[in-house]
Amino acid sequence: MGSTARICRGCWDQMHMPIPIRGPLALPFRICGITQSKMNPNICTICERSFRYVKKQRQISVPATILFADIRGYTDLSERMDPVVLGEIVSVFQDQCAQAIWAHDGIVNKQMGDGLMAIFNFPIKTERHADAAVTAAIDIQRRCTSALSALASRHGETSAGALGIGVGVHTGQVEIGEFSTLRSDFTAIGGVVNLTARLEAQAAAGEILVSPEAAVQAAGLLAGTATRALTLKGIALPVLAHVLNAGG
Repeated sequence: MGSTARICRGCWDQMHMPIPIRGPLALPFRICGITQSKMNPNICTICERSFRYVKKQRQISVPATILFADIRGYTDLSERMDPVVLGEIVSVFQDQCAQAIWAHDGIVNKQMGDGLMAIFNFPIKTERHADAAVTAAIDIQRRCTSALSALASRHGETSAGALGIGVGVHTGQVEIGEFSTLRSDFTAIGGVVNLTARLEAQAAAGEILVSPEAAVQAAGLLAGTATRALTLKGIALPVLAHVLNAGG
């Protein structure tokens, strides 16, 4: 997982097409505007912006694991913290999350200021994508706790050090494709995405809430963890989520 690829792993996994993204063979492609994607440096901008070219259709349904992460306490903090420091907090959060997600072959599909959404198993195929997402979530908590504490010490901001991250993880069939006539990059939609967002919204600082479906596939990582029955907005039945804490 997370190795530095010389060809685009997305194009290879989806089309068996070797598109160079590193080394001298990548230079002609860069001249033509084909570069590493911001979603994951091991895929290229063909994957990111040419979904219909890659998949020959507007959308597809695939098994995938979705991860949402968000800074807890950010809104309150934004009202009383220096904007420069606040910007550093967001930058640290986004960078550390991306590194954790990329290390486990996920992509950062959306960044929403103090939050993000990641997809595992597209376009890079990952057989154990639930394991990958849960491991990435644990890594996000570890990385962000360390980085935000260091940032707080540097600025003398005790409130920044108290920030935490909430994470939600869910697995299932998702619709992936281009859903806008104005943008060509792909995203994921559907019930799995919605439920993941609801789980993340319920996660306290330092918590990872994992759906029962994802927990079954990542059983080895969740053995012995506590569960919590959650009533989620827009979800008819209670969800028995597994709870992982950053502190162990």
